[in-house]
Amino acid sequence: MSLRNIQIESEYRNLHGNIIRNFYNPLLSEAIAYDRSVGFFSSTALSCFSVGLCNFLKNGGKIRLVATPYLSTEDIQAMRDGYKVRNEIIENALVRNLFEPANGKEVDRLNMLANLIAECRMDIKIALTKAGMYHEKLGIIEDSDGNFVAFSGSSNESENAFLNNYESTDVFCSWKDFEKDRALKKKNSFEKIWNGTDDALEILDFPKLKDEIIRRYKKSAPKFDMDEDVSYEPPKLGEMNLGETTANYSPLIEKNVPTMPKWFEENIFDYQKEAIDNWEHNGFVGIFDMATGTGKTLTGLGAVTRCYKSNKKIAVFIVVPYQHLVEQWVEDVVKFNIRPVIAYSTSSQIDWKDRLKKAVRDQKIRPSEKGFFCVVTTNATFKSNFIQDQLKNVKADCLLVVDEAHNAGAGGFKKILDSKFNFRLALSATIDRHGDDEGTRFLYDYFGNVCISYGLKKAIDEKKLTPYKYYPVVVHLTDDEFSEYKQLTKEILQHTRVSKSGSVELDSYGELLAIKRSRIVAGAQNKLPAFRKCIEPYKKKTNILVYCGATTVAYDSDSSDGEYDFDKSEIGERQIIAVTKILGNEMGMSVSRFTSEEDIASRKVITEKFKNENLQAIVAIKCLDEGVNIPSIKTAFILASTTNPKEYIQRRGRVLRTWPGKEFAEIYDFVALPQNIDMARYLTDEEKASGRALVKNELLRLKEFSAVALNRIDSLCLIDEIQNVYQISDKELNGKNKDDYYG
Repeated sequence: MSLRNIQIESEYRNLHGNIIRNFYNPLLSEAIAYDRSVGFFSSTALSCFSVGLCNFLKNGGKIRLVATPYLSTEDIQAMRDGYKVRNEIIENALVRNLFEPANGKEVDRLNMLANLIAECRMDIKIALTKAGMYHEKLGIIEDSDGNFVAFSGSSNESENAFLNNYESTDVFCSWKDFEKDRALKKKNSFEKIWNGTDDALEILDFPKLKDEIIRRYKKSAPKFDMDEDVSYEPPKLGEMNLGETTANYSPLIEKNVPTMPKWFEENIFDYQKEAIDNWEHNGFVGIFDMATGTGKTLTGLGAVTRCYKSNKKIAVFIVVPYQHLVEQWVEDVVKFNIRPVIAYSTSSQIDWKDRLKKAVRDQKIRPSEKGFFCVVTTNATFKSNFIQDQLKNVKADCLLVVDEAHNAGAGGFKKILDSKFNFRLALSATIDRHGDDEGTRFLYDYFGNVCISYGLKKAIDEKKLTPYKYYPVVVHLTDDEFSEYKQLTKEILQHTRVSKSGSVELDSYGELLAIKRSRIVAGAQNKLPAFRKCIEPYKKKTNILVYCGATTVAYDSDSSDGEYDFDKSEIGERQIIAVTKILGNEMGMSVSRFTSEEDIASRKVITEKFKNENLQAIVAIKCLDEGVNIPSIKTAFILASTTNPKEYIQRRGRVLRTWPGKEFAEIYDFVALPQNIDMARYLTDEEKASGRALVKNELLRLKEFSAVALNRIDSLCLIDEIQNVYQISDKELNGKNKDDYYG
């Protein structure tokens, strides 16, 4: 039994999920100790307190409860008569709040707790303050290995709080570096309260109360298998943001049997249904080409459910680029009644390798019971020898679902995509690989036809994404920067070659030179003064995202072929620090960094603060590009972009997710030109030629972003001006050659 094996959120909110099913039940099932301090004491709260305790009690678990008495006006007045009668008044009030159970379920629950008190497995103490009332809501759940989860929030232990109130609960795990100090402080606080060493409280024991509970409610031996599920009807899908995660609202019918949630099935959009239908008609092979923010994940899981319905015995491997995306997928996977193996190096399922082995073995020897299993993993872990060896042992049909599927066209990934997967689904907003025709052809050859193409314009027109205004901010390189840029360009051209397929390629040294050159553009000195001017009108506003130069992505140690890039540059580091100082020190804004250096727990805290507007701005690097969902972003400042359309299209998509009160988004895009555009008019053709590669790459992004912007006319005027100055035609802009392919 270990709490470490459970997927635990940093925060739970009633009315956005079933906290009993998603928090109490799974944690208590693995625990041996439950400490709880709550508000007012009554038998109705006591009844709900037992929900989810069945497995806990089978584990031999023990409970300590601290509560405060509900005192009437008459009780308070009577207490003024003197200290000697106070305890009697409190005792009478406690007994008075022991109501008769309202139904059979309450009878069973109270009978259970009465038995526990009689067996000394549950103890109750009463907390009093010197002034006011004790109103804390604190809990500690601990397993046999000493791992514990501390939680606190607004919720009392009552059915009304669980089901009807809008309550929140913050959670801290003792084994997580970012949370362990908070968890330990809360545990120590409860111990002080229980032991009566908290000077602000007086802790009393009332044996008569416990005797009265036993007398009233103990009827028979406890029923450890009583029904403990509390259902909750979710909001309609149309009322939720497409990218927002929600809890598994539907009661589970049978564990690990893919089931379309009722709320999704009743509210599925036409384009989602079309995608799933077309994929099935194609023999469960194909591509979902859907704009970022239009519900690719839910559509993909709908497809998984459809495939299972037709084939039953099936092994599903869902592969995503990064670890934090595994966790996001798992949140949605469980809504479809699937209990996945969560496979990556630092997975919360520390025994995931054993789980996968068992799933493969069970499917082989007990197909009628164990015909289905699902694995959610990272690209790097999927490529590892362990996963590949397990795949060889799978005898059933296999379904491969690849998120951000453009990554699967890379050399290391292509080698392991074979006929083992007879069912295949690729999800991507940008399936074509930039500058890699061969990799793009492989993706279409392997994954098949596009089952749905749901682009940005259509998504905005149909109000699935937010319209946006686009403001290009033109800056130019300094003389020194442009001089270095030109020198690197000459060296890069010496390391290009034309492949057999006719595409232009760089050797390994040429790739390093290209990265070095891209850093010059990303960290152009003139961007910071321009940013300072642009951000000034927003210093009192919230929901702001700033993209800086890219840094290393999270590396998965399960594979020696881990995916990373060379973008952790000195310039990139200086830029994000400088931007943070501008926002925090100069503008006095509340700001946080969002980089690969922050762990998953830290990112969740940052995200929640940002959504609740307790944080004005996030300064991000590359780890926010693919899949991260923060729909409340209203204004984005893009200081750095590569020449890869995949990156900047995804960055735009981060900003366009719908959010209450968000009528339109704003994007400030910092466009770097080799020279001041007014001065460039007077340069010779030869002088302009050295910077045309850079200009063409910036123009491509300008045209892409301007195409569907609300204020596209303004941007088009700028595009025309730049094209005229540098004499770049539309035909030339849409073509590539050896001289400018890597500009």
